[in-house]
Amino acid sequence: MPHKRRSLFALPLIILAGMALGGFYGPRIQVAAAATAADDLSQDVQSFTKAFALVEQNFAEPVNADKAIYKGAIPQMLRTLDPHSNFFDPKEYQALRDDQRGHYYGVGMTVGPRNGKTMVMAPFPGSPAYKAGIRPGDIITMVNDKPTDNLSTTEIADLLKGPRGTQVRIVISREGSEAPLTFTVMRDEIKRNSVQDAFWVKPGIAYLKIISFNETTSKEMEDNLKRLGEGNIKGLVLDLRENPGGLLNEGVAVADHFLQKGQTIVSHRGRSSAEKPYVARNGNRGRDYPIVVLVNKYSASAAEIVTGALQDHDRAWVLGETTFGKGLVQTVYPLSENTGLALTTAHFYTPSGRLIQRDYSNKSFYDYYFHKDDNARNPLDVKMTDSGRTVYGGGGITPDEKYEPPKLDAFEIDLARKNAYFEFTRAYFAKHETRLPKDWMPDDALLVEFHDYLLKNGYTF
Repeated sequence: MPHKRRSLFALPLIILAGMALGGFYGPRIQVAAAATAADDLSQDVQSFTKAFALVEQNFAEPVNADKAIYKGAIPQMLRTLDPHSNFFDPKEYQALRDDQRGHYYGVGMTVGPRNGKTMVMAPFPGSPAYKAGIRPGDIITMVNDKPTDNLSTTEIADLLKGPRGTQVRIVISREGSEAPLTFTVMRDEIKRNSVQDAFWVKPGIAYLKIISFNETTSKEMEDNLKRLGEGNIKGLVLDLRENPGGLLNEGVAVADHFLQKGQTIVSHRGRSSAEKPYVARNGNRGRDYPIVVLVNKYSASAAEIVTGALQDHDRAWVLGETTFGKGLVQTVYPLSENTGLALTTAHFYTPSGRLIQRDYSNKSFYDYYFHKDDNARNPLDVKMTDSGRTVYGGGGITPDEKYEPPKLDAFEIDLARKNAYFEFTRAYFAKHETRLPKDWMPDDALLVEFHDYLLKNGYTF
């Protein structure tokens, strides 16, 4: 009963904490309006508490109070606002903070569900799991003598994390190995590098791929450019495809590296705050090499801020698909009981005045996320770059040159859905026990082996 009572009053406490934090971190609201709103809110909270008490006491089955509040009442309230305001329970909030910091403590590998089991998708290069010899495709069967049969992938991932310097015992089943394999791995700090690749495409042309924007992104980028020798760069390919965004200040810092001092990078406008511009403080310091930015429909948020700024100032040519269109300022408020709230407080605009956010009115959240029309834009929202080129707002960043990746046919989609490529790769390495050289390319012999594998496993052509 004490646990239920704690859960019952969790929502009012969270709401009141949010109101208090709003006074410190959010926009100021006029006193009279705030008093009226507070009275209305107090009545609403009382009504909710009474309704929840009736449910908890009289529902036909026992009520999971935490689930009803954390997964039901609060998220559903936020769904009435926009697609991106979100509530984080304690585990989700901790994961968010880990993502923003760019590191955590564990063994360093991604895991995922496969056919009712939890499989290692990839150990991070140089991580404890990688050094121990754990491979992609390994099935985790036990962690610290605890069988994983009835555990979710999230629960197994939590077991693998722990204080730095502690050990975790992992038992895995591997393709081609008759007996289970046991690894004792020392946990360590796992850095989540947001700059995934940085190399020379050919002499003078550098390639840089940023997969997210966390607390170390701008430093990672500068370190990699320094390692390559930025003075020798004659052209840069900046790859922001599949980049979902992240921290605003890091997106601003990345754009700052390439723009001239004083140029606007982005601005945001909220209901109760004046327009706030972010400008380049350091400037490109003579960096004038041409840039091509690669984007697709999964490039969002901070990735769109960087792309829009470089495009509006004619600093880069944008190639790919129209980006996702997430231009909402998300202010994250820490709340009681180690929970958090990401609330939309303003909208982002590019230097030319383009609204980045795509329209989400009159459509379901499912359609918003999965049925995006790449050609949808407001024909009246036409802006100009510094040199007078036409660009469009109100629906992501439209590329200067459109390029859509080749579409899979029905058979290829079926193979991907059934994980045929991954399973063949798993079987291939179990059989050949080799690492691929950097210049590896598939040959006819490999295609024949893949063909035979598909036939053996019941695929029809």
